[in-house]
Amino acid sequence: MATVTAKDFATATPSWWCPGCGDFGVLSALKQALAELGKQPHQVAFISGIGCSGKISGYVHSYAFHGVHGRALPVATAVKLANRDLTVIAAGGDGDGYAIGAGHFVHAVRRNADITYIVMDNQTYGLTKGQASPTSATGYVASVSPDGNPDSPINGLALALAAGASFLARGFSAQPKHLVQMIKMAIEHKGFSIVEVMSPCVTYNKINTYAWFKEHLSDVANSEGYAPNDRSAAFDALTREGSIPMGLIYQEPSRFRCVHGARAGSLQRPPVLNHTVQPRKVLCVHASTASRFCLRVRCQRPRRVRHQ
Repeated sequence: MATVTAKDFATATPSWWCPGCGDFGVLSALKQALAELGKQPHQVAFISGIGCSGKISGYVHSYAFHGVHGRALPVATAVKLANRDLTVIAAGGDGDGYAIGAGHFVHAVRRNADITYIVMDNQTYGLTKGQASPTSATGYVASVSPDGNPDSPINGLALALAAGASFLARGFSAQPKHLVQMIKMAIEHKGFSIVEVMSPCVTYNKINTYAWFKEHLSDVANSEGYAPNDRSAAFDALTREGSIPMGLIYQEPSRFRCVHGARAGSLQRPPVLNHTVQPRKVLCVHASTASRFCLRVRCQRPRRVRHQ
């Protein structure tokens, strides 16, 4: 099999992101991570929601589905159910994942299906011209809140940890090598993995800029004695005042246990995918803004047995 490079995951679709958008860094890191893992485009299914970040599925050469607002995770779960051989990645912004998609987010976390979720956090609604988002700071001035955002920002990773997350990481779109490593670790993790990326909006958010994030981000790897398998330490890092923690924040070891080979998974807490399936039919789903997306459905109804 030929060596895969990041260029193999590129598409001819021109990007409509603003020049300097942090999402360019996420896209570049994602393609590089997939190449370094040796993935082939046909082995990857990429699901995205609505928003500036949601457009990313059209820029990655793979199976792709650009869905509706806040629904990337249930679609991604269905894809993994249909074909467990696929590497399934979901992506979206902080608004898509932590606002309208918050209910799906919490339940996807606790089910712990083998999916990687990339959240691009720019702390604003960039697509709709800069309104306050779930992660915008209190007092954030926007077009619809000239007196400042009255709400407290949501802490998405702390919420996920409370819901039972087994893998949490945070990266910065201006640090591509570090971000590549975070995405690779997330994909290789057996279970639901979250990579939150600080991805500045250069057009509407003039507060949380590249310079601001460089000043406020701090890698937990540089904290003496920090252990990413310590859940209490992860909670403390995510909720304490001060710098924003980045890097591998938490990974729960040995929660996912493979039995009977790689095709059957078993968790200490039963997963959504813990069953044996047989080939039955092929279902084709046509995405409105992406290429044809074919899923091989591997479910077969049990035969009825007539008792004598």
